[in-house]
Amino acid sequence: MSDITRIETGPRMSQAVIHNGTVYLAGQVGAPGKGVATQTRAVLAEIDRLLAAAGTDKTRMLTAQIWLADMGKFAKMNAVWDAWVPQGACPARWTGEAKLATKDYKVEIIVTAALP
Repeated sequence: MSDITRIETGPRMSQAVIHNGTVYLAGQVGAPGKGVATQTRAVLAEIDRLLAAAGTDKTRMLTAQIWLADMGKFAKMNAVWDAWVPQGACPARWTGEAKLATKDYKVEIIVTAALP
């Protein structure tokens, strides 16, 4: 049986869980009330921070699941994503529209990555 490592565990969830060489991040959201581009930048910075805390980085991402409150903002989110994602090491990715935890959230991103 492999060890399970939890990062930033609270009463409801952990921000990251590591098991069998895979890092699973919780869904990350930006500051409520900001625009989708600003929220996306904040989310991606948090993903960078959590991956580093787990001992990996965005070049090791396996999957990214993106939820937008409004698919009409897809191009704005993608502009930020495209500037951030490592070319040649892009994860498998899917994007959908969903009602997020509050109406002030515009984007939520969930990442899975491999350890080195």
